[in-house]
Amino acid sequence: TYALWLEKVRSDLDIANTLPGKAAAYTYFYLREDDMKIIGMVNIRLELTDFLRKEGGHIGYSIRPTERGKGYGTKMLREVLKIFGRIGINSIIVTCDKKNIASAGVIKNCGGVLDSEFYSKTYGEVLQRYSIAVCSEK
Repeated sequence: TYALWLEKVRSDLDIANTLPGKAAAYTYFYLREDDMKIIGMVNIRLELTDFLRKEGGHIGYSIRPTERGKGYGTKMLREVLKIFGRIGINSIIVTCDKKNIASAGVIKNCGGVLDSEFYSKTYGEVLQRYSIAVCSEK
């Protein structure tokens, strides 16, 4: 339910009390300003578990299906990279399904370099793992 998901999002913010095997994270909605429509959402993980280091990465994002192909994914990821720069995380990991050519394009548009491809038993598909160098902002 939405209530349970919202409780999870709130608990992810509690950096001091993150459960073992879980990562502290922020979740944001990406809004289009002219009509305040939710275009997508992004999950920013401040640390990585072993699983996230290999299969999930620092960022999870999605774009509303009706808004895909309009450049919002690239804009959203670029904004998120600024957050990592401000908090001093210089290199991030992002993964996507190998079949998701649009997501791979977003990652590459934002400086992503393919590190590896591997089969994920968790997701039942081939994933691509990218790294992105982040510029620090002062």
